Amino acid sequence: MSNVHEINSKPLDLEAVHDIFNNNKTLKLSEEAIIKIVDCREYLDKKLEHQDAPIYGINTGFGSLYNVKISKGNLTKLQENLVMSHACGTGDLVPEDIVRLMLLLKIQSLSYGHSGSQLNTVERLIDFYNEGILPVVYTQGSLGASGDLAPLAHLALPLLGKGEVIYKGERIASEEILKTFNWKPIQLESKEGLALLNGTQFMSAYGIHILLKAYRLSYFADVIASISIDAFDGRIEPFNALVHLVRPHNGQIKTANRVSEFLDGSELIQQKKQHVQDPYSFRCVPQVHGATKDTLEFVAKTFITEINSVTDNPNIFKDDDLIISAGNFHGQPLALGLDYLKIAMAEIGNISERRTFQLVSGLRGLPAFLVDNPGLNSGFMIPQYTAASIVSANKQLATPASVDSIVSSNGQEDHVSMGANAAVQAFALVENVERVLAIELLNASQAIEFRKPLKTSDFLENFLSVYRIDVPFIKEDEVLHDDIEKSIQFLKNTVVDSGLIFN
Repeated sequence: MSNVHEINSKPLDLEAVHDIFNNNKTLKLSEEAIIKIVDCREYLDKKLEHQDAPIYGINTGFGSLYNVKISKGNLTKLQENLVMSHACGTGDLVPEDIVRLMLLLKIQSLSYGHSGSQLNTVERLIDFYNEGILPVVYTQGSLGASGDLAPLAHLALPLLGKGEVIYKGERIASEEILKTFNWKPIQLESKEGLALLNGTQFMSAYGIHILLKAYRLSYFADVIASISIDAFDGRIEPFNALVHLVRPHNGQIKTANRVSEFLDGSELIQQKKQHVQDPYSFRCVPQVHGATKDTLEFVAKTFITEINSVTDNPNIFKDDDLIISAGNFHGQPLALGLDYLKIAMAEIGNISERRTFQLVSGLRGLPAFLVDNPGLNSGFMIPQYTAASIVSANKQLATPASVDSIVSSNGQEDHVSMGANAAVQAFALVENVERVLAIELLNASQAIEFRKPLKTSDFLENFLSVYRIDVPFIKEDEVLHDDIEKSIQFLKNTVVDSGLIFN
């Protein structure tokens, strides 16, 4: 299998991005993409030779300065000024994996030949990606309309030898990295600044990164819930396929099937029960986890469409001899998708914390707070507090960002998506969900020890045996922060086949 991914040879999807990142594939443009980029640039150059009329963003100012015509001699300076003046990001640094995704997605968007970028500009972005040169980008500054202007300006600055990059773990001036590789700064041509800055690659990169993690956590939520069900002496009947075929939501059916498979062969699930019903947090796992799965499918469809699209402005259509100024940079589809994803993933954490609460409550033969000699030992009392605080924080983060808007550019840009804020919130929220699931795993693994000599299924026993390498059974009080952190790292580092995650 080749370790090179050809840009624009076929559409990107979640599995393709997962493959590119997991296998550290390098990028190159397909022949088709090269032709499209070159043809579009040549068309634009010829257009400007014979036309003096203003064309927005190409020979005019930007935003509310759209009526200010710029002379031909100043078109390069216009584009460079655009990049520099828009680099107004602040706040935390964007995580390196997301900056890599921003580079990949910006290259993908420019490869369709509707943006007017030079071939050498796109190839320099590919050089950055392949060499692991990651522009320093900040989390704050984008309104999610007119594109992710500030973040993408910081992504583009190093092309000009300005701004900073992260290279081999060090933060260095872009001017120095160009010298290291004997590269000259890119001289931007007409339209190129807008091609680089007008786009949704900040929101899109966050969204794709979050989706990849959310699918993974959805899988782990089913595994951990299955352990909790056995630890709580739960019933298997709510996972019978007949129940879900009469309410056939895809995610619900998938979750019920998964949990049934995970618990297949368990001695605990098969033993006679003293109770006829379980609490909702156990009994309704298919309905709750399943609804999140269906939401992820919807959001993924939105983002896959976006990352295979042209999202700058204006758009150039050589075959139709048209240059059209419109609004493909507007992030509303992404903002709504990210808000929906936030709500759906918050619920995974919400129901997980409820299962943790039930496990420490001293019910169904389990000791209070899952420790011998409770009273002298507080046991697992406080991890549930921690999970509860995180769940409440997620409820705050899940408040929709997309219902907000604010006027910018002197009223010309009078409705914005706030999708960038939704993206940063969603990133924090999904990280929180991972922590809540790790706390449930810590509790469920402790609880199931009290069910011995009866065993859970072979699959879950194997899963727990690997987990126990890092996180042992707790006999008496100790610093549980360490065990929570080890549990989080276990979820981060456990390898799961992509077929199990996405199918």
